[in-house]
Order: sequence, then structure tokens, then C-alpha cells
Amino acid sequence: MVFIGNWALAQQEIKLSSPDEKLEVGINLTDEISWKASFKGFTVIENTIISMDMGNGRVLGKNPVLRKKNIESITEKRTFEVPNKDAEITSKFNQLTLDFKGNYQLIFRTYNDGISYRFIDSSKKSKQVFNEEMALTFPEGTLSYFPEEESFYSHNERNYLKKTLDEIEKGAFCSLPVLFDTKNAKVLFTESALVDYPGMFLAKSYKNSMVSTFPKYVLKAVPNQESYPDRNQIIEKEADYIAKIDGKRSFPWRVFIISDDDRTFVESNLVASLADKSRITDTNWIKPGQVAWDWYNANNIYGVDFEAGLNMETYKYYIDFASKNDIEYVILDEGWTKSTTEIMDDNEFLDVPELIQYAKSKNVEIILWVLWKPLYENPDEILKLYSSWGAVGIKVDFMQRSDQYVVDSYGKIAEIAAKYKLMVDYHGAFKPAGIERMWPNIVNYEGVRGNENNKWTNEITPEHNVTIPFIRMAAGPMDYTPGAMINMNKVDYETGAANFAPLFTRPMSFGTRAHQVAMYVVYEAPLQMLCESPTIYYKEQETVDFITSIPTVWDETQVLKGAVSDYIVVARRKGDTWYLGAMTDWTARDFEIDLSFLSDGSYDLKAFKDGVNASRNAQDYKITRESVDQNTKIELQLSSGGGYSAIITKK
Repeated sequence: MVFIGNWALAQQEIKLSSPDEKLEVGINLTDEISWKASFKGFTVIENTIISMDMGNGRVLGKNPVLRKKNIESITEKRTFEVPNKDAEITSKFNQLTLDFKGNYQLIFRTYNDGISYRFIDSSKKSKQVFNEEMALTFPEGTLSYFPEEESFYSHNERNYLKKTLDEIEKGAFCSLPVLFDTKNAKVLFTESALVDYPGMFLAKSYKNSMVSTFPKYVLKAVPNQESYPDRNQIIEKEADYIAKIDGKRSFPWRVFIISDDDRTFVESNLVASLADKSRITDTNWIKPGQVAWDWYNANNIYGVDFEAGLNMETYKYYIDFASKNDIEYVILDEGWTKSTTEIMDDNEFLDVPELIQYAKSKNVEIILWVLWKPLYENPDEILKLYSSWGAVGIKVDFMQRSDQYVVDSYGKIAEIAAKYKLMVDYHGAFKPAGIERMWPNIVNYEGVRGNENNKWTNEITPEHNVTIPFIRMAAGPMDYTPGAMINMNKVDYETGAANFAPLFTRPMSFGTRAHQVAMYVVYEAPLQMLCESPTIYYKEQETVDFITSIPTVWDETQVLKGAVSDYIVVARRKGDTWYLGAMTDWTARDFEIDLSFLSDGSYDLKAFKDGVNASRNAQDYKITRESVDQNTKIELQLSSGGGYSAIITKK
């Protein structure tokens, strides 16, 4: 630990490099705290001012007086109860701790794949946070992949608008994560350890600068009587502060993943590494798996002797399908309750406790959908009831907010759910930001524009599908809900006319069948949906057999090839078996893949690939088998909007 006079410390730039010395942060202390970052000698983040306004004239970072600093090199090993990418992570980083007069600290960390910082307030008094300032400036000409929002009241399901910063209008703002391309390297910004504090957004300020912005603390929210009052709210009154704080606390990590290799953004475990440790001691009951899902296909089963709908016969059909295909779960989505607000009773056509017991007799478990608002009015009694019925999880929907009250509810609901051994899937949610590591029974998040949008829009394109692994998935798992079997090319191969149409009850997807199947390897989702109607799946048994052979959690991940919004090729390992997943945008691509990641020995490779006619009919695919080893190189031929996946099993 180093002690230096305040005047001397205030005049110097304090530098902190990554373990491999490719990344460097320079922190300046003048009448404010500012920092900048370089990668391989190139500036990637210019002068960035940070502070926290705690009210009553107390601003952490204003006229800072440094009492002491400490730099140390740290190696941390973490294992995860629900591993999205890697079962064990070894994090090496250099840490700078700055201790200031005024009872606060600022911590910077530099990793080989990024940097992070956080404030710690040691004051034991109750207080409000009026603002947390982060004014980011990027080099001229920086491009962004900008998930622009219209309001803080949002599901955070956005397209990534490719714009230079000077093309973004002043005041336009986005949710996180967001990606910036500085030409010399890309910078992905997000947050971790977001607990009982509002989520951050970024707004355009001027030229190449962005500034942090937050939803205010909500004092009064009322049902929107004109639009689904059971779930939609109007924020009638807000405070002039963003958070209420009771005593000493650490604030969220501000996370910057930085690399000139797009593969880094998929491989990085930075958000998980910075999250707080698990608060659940016994996690054996948390069992990731696949889910037969009803809402996407609107319970649209046919060729049966009963009327399909929200009734016992239909859900027994789903359960039987899941049982026959070793699918672990069936979800009962919207409609199973007496009403969307009367959520402790099932509808007149269902006996949910009986249905759950029927499912258990078939080795299938049930997950129950529920609206956030009525659940959070009485969470303990409701979740205790669901558990007593035998349900093993809940899908919580329509939070749509990122203010402190709602962020805090994520952890509180998960804690109560853990008491009753219930898993949680947060739909209608903001992105993962570390709470899922504190409460590993949170097994998935939406916060992504996924397959369900096929029901009402034509914007879920292959280009979008190969953008989200590099941006949204860098924050954590995503409930994209793959598995569509009605697959469409961009246009008709003869006429050039569009052949995709949004259909709410019989949706279709852009891209090939192999593109959809590859998502089960490429997309991280410990609770992974099969979105299509079981009736259609029965007609596509070969595809179902391949999908259900793919795990939902992983021991190791390697990204073999990748370019944001263009293509991705991922290798993942579970036990001794490797899985390959490859996806492309509307451009057909060929790849030569080196299998040197395999261990010694001979392997059987079973591949699901685009058929020779996939450019004419997106549902065309072919399954092949071959013997391979670590010296083998395989050729992947991806059609327009195409994909490839493989299961590589040791002989």
C-alpha cells in the first residue's frame, strides 16, 4: 500500500494496465475524476468524467482529495452453479483502489478483455442518489450498434441501429448493452452487480459523447386503463433522485469489454466474474433444461379428437410430447389462471395441480407464467401455493421498468422463489446484470428481440440473429425462444417476391431450418424453449431428435470465427462431447473449421446442415455423419440465412 501527499497525487495521472499490458486506463484527479482507455496504444475511450451526486452538496468525485491508493494483481477462480459458457472461470486482473477524503472509494479493474470501475460509499447515513455521472467520449468516427429506446418504460427488446455517433440525435438514448466500434477496437458497455439500484441507459450528449441517464425513483405508478391495466402502468409521479440508499454500499460495476477481435464479446465472462457470489447454498434442485412452449404457437395443435385451447387435453398433449422426447419441462403461459390478476386459481377448463401430477408421472415438470405486478403484491403466498401444487418454476412477465423499485424486485422474487425451490425465467425484462449469479435459480432473461416477434413483424432477420450473440448475449443468457419449423427465405427464388408474412397464430421464421437448429448451440439459455407446435414437431421428428440432444449449459466455450452482424461459429463442450453451431446473415458463406480443440482419439460427428436446395426452400436440410479427430478440417457451407450444427461424440 502506497501513501503519498495529497498535492502530489492530485497532479499525477494514475495508470493501470491489463495483465497482458494491451489495455491501459489512465485516471486523472483534478477538480473532478476523469479517465481514458487505450488498447494496443490506440485511444478507444477519451476523457470520461465520473461522479455521484449524493445530495446536500456531497458529490463523490468533485474536488477529490486522495488519501491513499493501492494497486494489486489478483487471480480469482469461480465455478458457477448454472454455467452459461464455462463451468469454471479463472479471472486475472489488476486492481486499483483509490480511497478519498469524504468516506468513499473508487475501484478500477483491468482484465485482458476489458475494464470496469465502481464507486463505494462508506457513509453509514441514509441518503438519496440524485445522479451518477458518466460522460463518455469516443474517438471521431466511432460507429455504434445502438439499441435505441423510446422510453425508460420498455421491455428492452430493440433492433441494433448501425450509426456513427454524430448521426445519433442529441438526447436519443439506448438500453444496455451497447457496442461501439472505434475503428481500432470495439467497446461493449454494460453493467454488473446491479442490485437495488436503477439500471443505466446511455444518451447522446454532443459530437462523439454519450452520458449516463437513469429512470427516476418512482413515487406513484397506476394501471394504464386504456391498455392492458393488468400489466401496463403509467408513471404518475417521480422523485428528483434516482435511488434511496440506507448506509454503506457498493454501487454497480460499469463494464467495458474491449477487443479488436469480435469473438471476444461472445467468449467474455466479465459480467459474470464481476457479479456478487451466490446466496443459495444448496443448488442441486436447480436443473436447467429444455421447455415445450405453448404461447408462440398459440396452442395451435391439430389432428386430434378434442378442441385445442387452454384446457387439460391440450396440455396433456404438450406433456406427452415432452415426455416422448425427453424434454424436461412444459410451460403454462398466459391463460392458465382464472384471470391475469387472479393468479391463485386456474381457469375453469384446467386443474393445474392435477396436470402437474400427470406431468410428473411422465417425468416432465411444469413451469407457470405469471404477471409481475400481481405476483409482487403477494409473492410469498403465491409462490408457496405454486410450490405446493408441485410446480418447479415461474416465468415472470411484463416488468417493463428499470427503476430501483423494480430492479430490487428481481432479487426479492428470486429469494422467495429459492425458499420454495422454484426456478425463475424473467421475461419482459431488462438484460442480465449479475443478479442471476447471486440467485442462480434465475435461469434465463428475455430483454432480447426474439422469435416471438415473428408473430407481428418481419424484422427478426438472420442479420439480427447474428448480431445479438456479440452484444446482448455478452451480458448473459437470453430467452430468444428458438425452434421455429416453418422457415422462409428472404424472397421467393423465382419471383423475387417476399414470402414471409407475420401470422400471430401460425408464425414463421426468416432463415433456414439449420439456422434455427444452430441457435441451440450458439445462444446461451439454461432454460431453452422449443417454440413450435408439438403437432408440427411430430412431423419433424428428425429435427426434434437433433435439438433434444443438445445441452443447455456448458463446461467450455470457444468461438472459432465471428464478425458482428455477419456470422458466428461456436464450439462448446459438455463433458467429453463437443457441439458446433454456425450461423450467417443473408450472405451465403463457406468456412473451413479446424477441429484441433478436440482431445486425442476418434470421434463421431453428426451434422445438421443446410440442404442443397435451402436457397430455394429454407426448410431443406441434411443430416450427415463422419469420423473425425483433432487433425480433421471440415468444410461448412452455409446457405443465405443459413446455419450448421454438429454433435461430436467420442468413440
